[in-house]
Amino acid sequence: TPADIEATKIWCSNVVVKNSSFCTPETGDFDGAFAKVDFAEGELIEKGIMRRLPEGFNGHECQECFTWSTERPNKTWAMGSGCSPYYNTHKSANANTRMVRYFDEDRFEIFAKTDIKAGEELLHTYISLGWRECFAPLNEIVNKDE
Repeated sequence: TPADIEATKIWCSNVVVKNSSFCTPETGDFDGAFAKVDFAEGELIEKGIMRRLPEGFNGHECQECFTWSTERPNKTWAMGSGCSPYYNTHKSANANTRMVRYFDEDRFEIFAKTDIKAGEELLHTYISLGWRECFAPLNEIVNKDE
């Protein structure tokens, strides 16, 4: 219920993690987040908290952490709760979710950008896709048509 969602810091009950639909023989297996139920455009999919990583941590070498500021060059990195680490990226036009980041509160919310069917992989655009060193090969794949 909405009251249950409001009462908790972490909620991802309608998301499951399994092998990504982007896995190929070349990439091998990797995880992705998937809708467990249908979501309407604008609906909350997940909410959670972030834990900042120690000062000096180099997020350019770790794909599993989040860019956690608007500062460039970024020096603040964090780990996300729930299923958030398993949302794969796509071009903004093709991403079906958007993450709202509350940097000052160390929390996030993920919303449906479009109607999403149960079983569909959940994708958002990483804010650091274009400049993070560890994402360089991924950025080439995502933007190969441009």
